[in-house]
Amino acid sequence: MVNWGVFAGALALAFLPLRLEPAAAAKSAPSFFNTMETKSSRLKVFKKWNTAVARYSKETAEKKKGNCKATTFNKCHYERWMKFLKTLKGKDPMTQLRRVNLVMNRSKYILDITNWGVKDYWESPGEFLTRSGDCEDYAIIKYMSLKILGFKVDNMRVAVLNDLNLKIGHAILMVYLDGKILVLDNQIKKVVEAKTIRHYQPVYSINEKNWWRHRAK
Repeated sequence: MVNWGVFAGALALAFLPLRLEPAAAAKSAPSFFNTMETKSSRLKVFKKWNTAVARYSKETAEKKKGNCKATTFNKCHYERWMKFLKTLKGKDPMTQLRRVNLVMNRSKYILDITNWGVKDYWESPGEFLTRSGDCEDYAIIKYMSLKILGFKVDNMRVAVLNDLNLKIGHAILMVYLDGKILVLDNQIKKVVEAKTIRHYQPVYSINEKNWWRHRAK
């Protein structure tokens, strides 16, 4: 079961006043999953995303010594991750997307309440690699893996949404590539185009530069 905390927090954020730069005020554009999106660069409110990114920067900078059986991210985990990504260097982007999605989806799904003792916790990639995680954690590790492979941050977003079929909150990674919007989802084995999915209702999407509020057309 997907953590309701992800969606509940997202729903609250969706109804906050959107603080936009004057030039972008009141502007919206068509987006994925039959929504309109409004963009903002004000990321401060997204504390769980920001702290996950900050922990990632810290853990990759430190790379403490240890073995791969440890439950705290260390140099062994980092090198194993880099070894996997090295096998994808030089491959075409679609192959890279498929392999990252496939390999990361092999990790066991674990609810935050079981893993961390809290209802909603956004993991850094290092935490995911040592403890696995739930939906947004799969999206974050895929995002950072693809960033290392050379994908531009501007072309990727973690999307927090409502699964209309299962009536639960969910999070996935969206990637813009060659005019297509692609979905990397821990619930779907293959990388698919967003236009093939009808049961997702995004609330917001985010990367390291901006966030977008989504509303139904």
